[in-house]
Amino acid sequence: MTGFQQKARNAAVALAAAGLLSVFSAGGALAHYSSIVLDAESGRILIQHDPDRVNYPASLTKMMTLYLTFSGLERGKLTLDRPFVVSEHASIQAPSKLDLRPGDTIALRDLILAIVTKSANDAAVVVAEGLAGSETAFAERMTQQARQLGMNNTHFANASGLPNPDNTTTARDLATLARALYRDFPKEYGYFATGEFTYRGNTYINHNHLMAAFEGMDGIKTGYIRASGFNLAASAVRDGHRLIAVVMGGESAHSRDLKMAELLNAAFQRDQLPGNVEIAEDSDPTQPAPHESLANKAGRALAALSPVGRAEAATHSASAPRHDLRASDGWSIQVGTFAQSAQAERAAALALAKLPAAKGRSVLVVAPGHGAKEKVFRARIVHFNAHEAQAACRVLHRTHRACAVIAPDATQMAAAK
Repeated sequence: MTGFQQKARNAAVALAAAGLLSVFSAGGALAHYSSIVLDAESGRILIQHDPDRVNYPASLTKMMTLYLTFSGLERGKLTLDRPFVVSEHASIQAPSKLDLRPGDTIALRDLILAIVTKSANDAAVVVAEGLAGSETAFAERMTQQARQLGMNNTHFANASGLPNPDNTTTARDLATLARALYRDFPKEYGYFATGEFTYRGNTYINHNHLMAAFEGMDGIKTGYIRASGFNLAASAVRDGHRLIAVVMGGESAHSRDLKMAELLNAAFQRDQLPGNVEIAEDSDPTQPAPHESLANKAGRALAALSPVGRAEAATHSASAPRHDLRASDGWSIQVGTFAQSAQAERAAALALAKLPAAKGRSVLVVAPGHGAKEKVFRARIVHFNAHEAQAACRVLHRTHRACAVIAPDATQMAAAK
């Protein structure tokens, strides 16, 4: 290579590096709010805002990493106890990570839990290399699977979602993937409800904190890089009806979570509309209304949450009587909905047996109300305060059981004061 050619090559490398830097600088080239909410069973779209705008998936990439992993488990090609070897390449991944070392071995079960809760990038690469030989080869499989699922605007370049300009997707495509995970792997889907995971003496809490605040939410994945903004794919079920939602390009984790709660609450109310109706959001909700006061914005954010979320938010408000919430035993947890009362009672009893502090609790089956559209029986365990209910759900999530915290109604809350 001549001196001129070497200089030209160095200049090209420098330009490429500068291009990458600009893509992942503050604000990002692609980051922009988009969202979609759909019915998990039919795929019917209930709410959407710019759902085909291309953005970076960030750690939502790991949903496809897990899709291929779950596929191997279901086909019998993998077992949860199978050990995977950690490579040098996997060990040097940027955080979030488990700090795995080259030559370590780790069971697939722990890798799955690390990806779900810690969003561990090193764990994702260990899985990729163990299944395909290299992360590059695995990313090709990921993109191929995306095409098979109808994710036509998605391309995967790695298994983790760490910054890469070729790792791109849309809210619509990620909702398609989230729905496929629920549809194709109903058993493994329970992993997404895991509240915490302990490995080598360290306990990691699930990054999706909205699960503890939004009634019925049981997954599935958060994601963030500077260029993408704050992303979240979520699934929630109420009265036996499940919705899938994706929010991309949030300005903060908190505002993203509030927006997700607002969208899901609205969609649960709108999902009875006739026909295949698509409802577009009127404007970019990341931009506040003109001249909106701070008080109005706070009230709008609080209203976006479910009763559980509102109660949790109230405990952090200077004007909220925190002792009242802790003193109340009117909280409960719901562990499923069933077609028959006996099924609900049995499920609640089994869940109660899993709780270390079962004394003073009791099983309650909530029958469908008169004129209810869906005749389902809700399996609940009652007599908790707010913190006890959240702790109980964390215990059940560790055993991959569904659990939602149910707040007292206004009458109960007034009686507790």
